[in-house]
Amino acid sequence: MKNFIKYFLISFFLLYCSALLAQDKVAILNLKYVLNESKAGKSAQVFLKKSYQDNMKKFKDIESALKKEESDLLSKKTVLSKEEYTKKSDTLRKRVIDYKSQRRAAMDKITTLRNESRSTLIKSINPILATYVKENNISVVINKDSTLAGNPENDITTIIVEKLNKVLPVLDLK
Repeated sequence: MKNFIKYFLISFFLLYCSALLAQDKVAILNLKYVLNESKAGKSAQVFLKKSYQDNMKKFKDIESALKKEESDLLSKKTVLSKEEYTKKSDTLRKRVIDYKSQRRAAMDKITTLRNESRSTLIKSINPILATYVKENNISVVINKDSTLAGNPENDITTIIVEKLNKVLPVLDLK
């Protein structure tokens, strides 16, 4: 009889807690889609992609000029005196080091801009999401990447994108 009461109480609490959890309203948000498909996200991506391509073109031109200069120097190695060859090779080496530092700085700047734009977008999404959750009495918002399956009716991604487009139509990067 004692065990029966224990099992009954445990079963009762488990069923009661399950019923309470089932009443919570859950929403699904595809954050990656919001960041990539909002107007501000798209404009940031276009700007960053253009900056990257411009930098790559500029650095590719510099790299080819340095390679050409290196091959010219190697072909003149036998003609030049040892001191003159050493002086020119040191100058070339310094230019290569300068090229590498410029390239690294440009890539770091693009990475920093990318992180700042993402941070700005997320900061803009948070109040929109908080307001929407409060208005619609939603208990939990789950990122779509973290879910295996869900009811499409619970997906609030397009609603949040529309609201974000109104609040932040363009992200100013420079």
